[in-house]
Amino acid sequence: MTAMRRAVEMLVTRVLRSRLGVALLIAVLVFGVIGTARLVAGPVDATSGLSSRPREPITTVDSSEEDDGVIATPVPESPRTRTGELTPEQTAGRFTTAWLGGPGVTADEWQASLRPLSTPALTEKLAGVGPEGVPVAKVAGAPTLRARTAAFTEVLVPLENGRLRLELVAPEGRWLVDAVDWERE
Repeated sequence: MTAMRRAVEMLVTRVLRSRLGVALLIAVLVFGVIGTARLVAGPVDATSGLSSRPREPITTVDSSEEDDGVIATPVPESPRTRTGELTPEQTAGRFTTAWLGGPGVTADEWQASLRPLSTPALTEKLAGVGPEGVPVAKVAGAPTLRARTAAFTEVLVPLENGRLRLELVAPEGRWLVDAVDWERE
């Protein structure tokens, strides 16, 4: 009995107190839990899980449909202009000519030429600004119109040294410039 007692005492005092002993104890517990779970669960069905994947691709869309995209991008409405008013292209052209000004244009003359083509919000933002800050350039091509809605459009005017981007709004059918941005190239 003393040999058995010594073996248990050595197990408790030396082996289980070492790192190796703790690691072995944890491994025995993990394998014991896994083995018990497999015994309780019963035999494994070979057709369940990933092994039962289909032989052909799964189709979820009728192939006779034209567009199976999740998000359809609507075509923006073309800009609407009230009869007798300037089109967005004409408004952008006149605004660009006034914006670029010319030699000898005073700040008051420049502001007065922009005012009839601008929204009140833009006129307020440009208060106190003069043509000195506008780059000296000439129009280098035809403006490009990007219609967003029937009453909002973006016009890109190519210049010699950059591009002038104008946002035009037409709340009542009359196109006015609401934002100006100059991008240097």
